[in-house]
Amino acid sequence: MLCVTSQPQLDALLASHPAVLVLYGGQTCGVCQVLKPRLQQLLAEHFPRVQACYVDCQADGSGLCAQQQIMALPVVQIWFEGSRFTEFFKVFSLADIKAALARPYGLLFGDT
Repeated sequence: MLCVTSQPQLDALLASHPAVLVLYGGQTCGVCQVLKPRLQQLLAEHFPRVQACYVDCQADGSGLCAQQQIMALPVVQIWFEGSRFTEFFKVFSLADIKAALARPYGLLFGDT
C-alpha cells in the first residue's frame, strides 16, 4: 500500500490508475491498523488492478486529511477513473467494500 501525504500526490495517483482505494487512518487508530492488511488481502485476492494507498491523518498526511474533510477514522474512499465512487467511514465491513467494488471493477476491467 502506497503512502500518500499530499493532494498533488493523490491527484497524480488518481490520474495514473483507473481504480484507486484510499484508506485514511492513523497510528493510534487500532481499527485502522487491523483494517490495512485485510484491505490489502481483499484487493490482492479479488481486485488486483485496484491501486491501494494509505494516508496517515495523525502524521504527514494531516493536511491532506483536512483537504478531504476527513473528520473521523477510519475512512475508505473508492475512486474510478479519477472520480470518487463511494466512501465508507467509521462503521463498515470488508463485505461492504467488496460489494461496492465488484460491479464497477467488473465493468471497468471485464472481470471480477
